[in-house]
Amino acid sequence: MKSLLLYIHGFNSSPKSLKAMEMAEYCRQHRPDIRVEIPQMPCYPAEAATFIDNLVSSLRQDYQIGLVGSSLGGYISTWLNHRYQLPAVLVNPAVKPYELLVDYLGEQENPYTGERYRLEAKHMDELKQIDVPEIEAPKLFWLMQQEGDEVLDYRQAVAKYAACKQTVEPEGDHSFIGFDRFPAEIIKFLGL
Repeated sequence: MKSLLLYIHGFNSSPKSLKAMEMAEYCRQHRPDIRVEIPQMPCYPAEAATFIDNLVSSLRQDYQIGLVGSSLGGYISTWLNHRYQLPAVLVNPAVKPYELLVDYLGEQENPYTGERYRLEAKHMDELKQIDVPEIEAPKLFWLMQQEGDEVLDYRQAVAKYAACKQTVEPEGDHSFIGFDRFPAEIIKFLGL
């Protein structure tokens, strides 16, 4: 079966994020046999969940899929793992985005796309709808976390994914400094 790497970006991000581009470039140079998909995710959680679910559903018959999810994309990747048992590498993942994003309610603009939208309380409920309280298949997860993450409390992810493979580095930040050290290992972990 052919291999597909699905990279899911975070809140107010895009396929042009540095980590997404580093993964794509690594595959282009070293693993051109891997199809890389980095979709622009819809801004609203319910739309994003439906969009990514439909995408995985349409591809999983023909491809062995591995997930890389950053920040909010890590939260969505956890939900996709729950639905489809796909291996996932989570980079500084959001664990409780419905608590974190309360501070962002109101007008938003995606700095990459320029798209303007309004984040409302109902969108926090949409995030709760795809929450996965218990990790059922810890062997399918690799948590990559930097303690210097200025956006998320790294301890939440370390606790939630306690039974999973973990790379926890001191310092760093939310972007995961030095991510370019890991693409080969990520692909190996995902079995692609």
